[in-house]
Amino acid sequence: MAREAEKRERAGVSWDGAGGRKEGSCDFRHDEIIYDWNAVGLEKPVIPPDVELLDETLRDGIQSPSVTDPGLEDKVELVHHMNSLGITAVDVGLPASSERALEHSLRVVEEIHRAGLSIQPAAAARTMVSDIAPIADIAQRVGVPVEVYAFIGSSPIRQLAEAWNLSEMLQASSVAIDFAVSEGLPLTYVTEDTVRSHPHTLEQMFANAIDHGAGAICLCDTAGHATPDGVRRLIKWTKSLLSNMNVDVRIDWHAHNDRGLALVNSLFAMEYGARRVHGTGLGVGERAGNAAIDQMLVNMKLLGSLDRDLSDLLMYCQSVSRACMVSIPYNYPIAGSDAFRTATGIHAAAIIKAEGRGDKWLADRVYSGVPASELGRTQEIECGHQSGACNVRHWLERRSLPLDDESLVRAILAKAKESKRTLTEDEVMAVVLEHQASKA
Repeated sequence: MAREAEKRERAGVSWDGAGGRKEGSCDFRHDEIIYDWNAVGLEKPVIPPDVELLDETLRDGIQSPSVTDPGLEDKVELVHHMNSLGITAVDVGLPASSERALEHSLRVVEEIHRAGLSIQPAAAARTMVSDIAPIADIAQRVGVPVEVYAFIGSSPIRQLAEAWNLSEMLQASSVAIDFAVSEGLPLTYVTEDTVRSHPHTLEQMFANAIDHGAGAICLCDTAGHATPDGVRRLIKWTKSLLSNMNVDVRIDWHAHNDRGLALVNSLFAMEYGARRVHGTGLGVGERAGNAAIDQMLVNMKLLGSLDRDLSDLLMYCQSVSRACMVSIPYNYPIAGSDAFRTATGIHAAAIIKAEGRGDKWLADRVYSGVPASELGRTQEIECGHQSGACNVRHWLERRSLPLDDESLVRAILAKAKESKRTLTEDEVMAVVLEHQASKA
């Protein structure tokens, strides 16, 4: 192990399978052509391989005022995509919030059971018996356990706004947890706004919840306040508390994106000790949204903690977009239209040269830190004002058009140079058709 660690530190080997011999005629090893500063000095992946993910798209995600609550068929489709991606659990909704939410939650849990999916159903509730009772009813009707995520605000600012006191909060939590346990439901105790809560309050709330049977506690960055240092300190404090209590209780992490830190905070939470981390497809959610679970999956794979096929990830993102009626930004990682697209001549030339050598591995990484082929995507080369002739020839070759007609190449390149943007498919084809007509 020591020798392997020394070799990795010297070569900067990444944890995404680097080290093998590439395709094609080149004899370089992967670890010789990518020096990975992310992996220098590491003896194992920074994220443990047993970290679980909970998909909150169907509950916290649809709380966004700009998101459409998907129809039942769309929700079922999304759960199947989640399952194919190996996501551990799904929050099916807040059944007590409406008749529609109750019906949809029931039907999704039924589908999980009927289809034999491995994904585990969960549902949200306030720490109130009236909220947990519908979840108990769903579990009983379907015959499968449904984990309750019972939430209550814990920060002093929330207590002030609600006119709550700690003794009332502890009493309400006790009654709600006791009811869930009596119904045979696993329960995670969720303290909203944990990152702005006082340790003295959290200590009492966590101890009370665990004493009454909570099997997990969820640390929430409800207002998107945390920084990575805050995540580290909170999880370290929580682990110490649980260790002193001598209890084996799972720690969950739930992040919002108000400071643009939800994804990085979630990755650090995995490293620091959270065993289940929450996210939503495309990061949908209230205000600036939640941590994007699709981006978590990609980073976990690239960091070497995940050995799983993610080729369904694009379809998952597109399904979230369609079902929730939210557009995918053009520059969104993985699923955005520009994620693996370039019209820049220098970039395109490097990709094309790698492809010309028959080296798909190299072509997929020379200008991309995320390999498109592992995510159901391909490198795309377009023609625009910063393109070169190689862009044009590649564009023609991909469409089985004559790429050795230099006058056609010059005509397309001239059109591209005149433009202020990347040419559309139709615009390039118009030049091709005009050129063909002129030679007829």
